[in-house]
Amino acid sequence: MESDYQLSENPLVEGLERLPVRSTVLVIFGAMGDLASRKLLPAIYNLAHEGALPERIELIGISRGESTDEKFREHVRESVDRFSRRRPNADVLNGLLETVHYIRGAFDDADLYARLREAVEGLDEKFGTPLNRVFYLSTAPEFFPVIVENLGEAGLNTAEEADVRVVIEKPIGYDLASARLQNEAVRNHFDESQVFRIDHYLGKETVQNLMALRFANALFEPVWNRNFIDYVQITASEDIGVGTRAGYYEGSGALRDLVQNHMLQLLALLTMEPPTSFEANRLRDEKVKVLEAIVPPRLDEVALMAVRAQYGPGVVSGGETVGYLEEPGVAEGSRTETYAALKLYVSNWRWAGVPFYLRTGKRLSRKLTEIAVTLRPVPHLAFQSSGSLGVQPNQIILTVQPDEGVSVSLGAKIPGTKMQIRPVNMEFHYGTSFMSESPEAYERLIMDAMRGDATLFTRNDEIEALWGIIDPILSAWGADTTSPIPQYPSGSAGPNEADALLEGCAWRRL
Repeated sequence: MESDYQLSENPLVEGLERLPVRSTVLVIFGAMGDLASRKLLPAIYNLAHEGALPERIELIGISRGESTDEKFREHVRESVDRFSRRRPNADVLNGLLETVHYIRGAFDDADLYARLREAVEGLDEKFGTPLNRVFYLSTAPEFFPVIVENLGEAGLNTAEEADVRVVIEKPIGYDLASARLQNEAVRNHFDESQVFRIDHYLGKETVQNLMALRFANALFEPVWNRNFIDYVQITASEDIGVGTRAGYYEGSGALRDLVQNHMLQLLALLTMEPPTSFEANRLRDEKVKVLEAIVPPRLDEVALMAVRAQYGPGVVSGGETVGYLEEPGVAEGSRTETYAALKLYVSNWRWAGVPFYLRTGKRLSRKLTEIAVTLRPVPHLAFQSSGSLGVQPNQIILTVQPDEGVSVSLGAKIPGTKMQIRPVNMEFHYGTSFMSESPEAYERLIMDAMRGDATLFTRNDEIEALWGIIDPILSAWGADTTSPIPQYPSGSAGPNEADALLEGCAWRRL
């Protein structure tokens, strides 16, 4: 064996080498908040555990609360201990904590940004090279424009010989008009190439596998059109109520909370044309095209294509639960929807006439996110014999959570002397096929932001296209202040009124 053997000469590891990431300072605004504590800090630890972080990484937490470097490091330790997907390794965690710093300040205080700039430039001097800057806005949405403007005013939106990026959490706006205003505020200080609008659903392995399923398998792509697909159902159900988030949820509702972002993103990936490459802008170009092909309803059409409802009292996991209107923090007589169902059409050559049914709700019978693609039935009727379930339409089911995977339903003969048919499933599960735990979505997205790969992030015109679909529904529901809001029992599959949206089919069982 040659002494200068190189890793790349081993064909078994070709393509598995980690792409280097330039030394980075990651600044988290709202570092003591719930999102940072539950998701971001554990994700950063797990990246450190896997050796995926840059060789030099510095973490600066910013919040309004009284704290010090040492106290913030203890907060990071507690967050990792409690929420990490794996048991923390003491050496790895201690090494990460050595890179952690804290700066206290109000997000609208110019002095905060002067101190932040001083701290970042001090790290450049310490390491003798400019570090890339990633500013992560883990705050309430009303602070996004404030922080972005102050970063720009302090000159933190650019750096010599280093890249500067800003990561913005959802929601981007409250409606189309506010989303445009927020996009404009960001564009005043950052180039679009610097902006990473995050939707954690896009970091899930099954969501990304949707593109591989379609475009890497000749088995699926030839039938992925109106000639073979009868209808599609996309479900995002939760078995929990609003809990302590009633204050947020009252101003959001199911349509804004899940449909406008997560579910329409799934629809876009499911229906877009193949990009010429998986470069970020080429992929996002195709998503925008298909979103713009979804014709927004007129106000008088909303009642025919959208249903809203609220959960009422019921039984969940053997215990009685209260309805939404009885939850602490919910306004008396609230008309905020906890359930939303839509029927949409994509008006292009590939999908003309195919209905897409979307539903999401809280306090439903179980937690599930899936895409169910139902193919047109075959015309042959010879299999309708006694004892046979008959030929059922084939279905392709992509499960995003809780058990990530894909299943395909087929018609198979029941053993015996008669030609009797019943559906069977061919299944693929990530956990069993790859013998490894899928990384958390935030781990992938944080690394992509540090690397500068915007493929799984949302562009400004995409945000506005998403709101353009939802805005008429919000307007119609907001204008209707007298019609009763349908109720559904907690622990059920949702309101009966949602059945009226369906054409010749039924909702899949939860």
